[in-house]
Amino acid sequence: MTAAPFTGVWPVAPTPFTDNGELDLESMKRVLDCIIDQGADGICILANFSEQFLLTDEERAGLTRLSLEHVAGRVPVIVTVSHFATQIVEERCRYASDLGAAMVMMMPPYHGTGLRADEEGVFEHFARAADAGGIPVMVQDAPLSGVTLPVSTLVRMAKEIPLLQYFKIETPQAASKLRSLIETGGDAIVGPFDGEESITLIADLNAGATGSMCSASLPELIREVVIDHRERRGEKAAKGYERILPLINFENRQCGWRACKTIMKEGGVISSEAVRHPVRALHPATRAELIELARPLDLIAMKWGG
Repeated sequence: MTAAPFTGVWPVAPTPFTDNGELDLESMKRVLDCIIDQGADGICILANFSEQFLLTDEERAGLTRLSLEHVAGRVPVIVTVSHFATQIVEERCRYASDLGAAMVMMMPPYHGTGLRADEEGVFEHFARAADAGGIPVMVQDAPLSGVTLPVSTLVRMAKEIPLLQYFKIETPQAASKLRSLIETGGDAIVGPFDGEESITLIADLNAGATGSMCSASLPELIREVVIDHRERRGEKAAKGYERILPLINFENRQCGWRACKTIMKEGGVISSEAVRHPVRALHPATRAELIELARPLDLIAMKWGG
């Protein structure tokens, strides 16, 4: 790659629904505009935090087109393309690339609790995705897949698949894995990112992470921490992170993706914070505690639609 590597803060865009569970496309446009106004370096769509597993194939395709056309190059967009079937991943990669995606992100192939590809199958899955799309690929190394991706496997993919150079590490002890990945892979590891709502951000930055894929609840404040850390203002970065960690922790441990929807609904970004069944809405007490933690931080998403 000759272009500068992607770095910084790349929030995952939530997928808004109406109260009756239909896609709310106008709210989706406002989500994208809000994230840009939050100062994000890029946007990720159709990820797990976007409820990708609750969308039909037709809805995914429509959201991909709408998002890329609406963002219109204002910031780069990562499109998540995870699927067990390699052929479907290839189709999704080509579609995203044709519409102008900057990158695709995908988990290793899995289905349920017991259906996995072997190591060679995983390698070929990612290699074919890269060939199909012709744009950078980010490996999402997440516990949700149930697939263990050793550092040796990730480094092999980075060195043997030219477009596979980005890694979102959100496994337990992510900092240790990031450090080992960077030390072992060297220049082949172009973009080591952390994830999981930035709940281990400082440790991951200390380990060498150059980007963070957080939720869209408070990316402007996470970005301040990332910039301070990058510019060696360690004490300021630590204090900034300490200030926002209670909300990050509550989002990660108590709410999941529902937190961002609640915050954006409160701020007039989206019309409804509905989630699709069988996921249930936040308990009113949990919702109230979330808002209580968020309000003093003066979040852009909490006032964007005002």
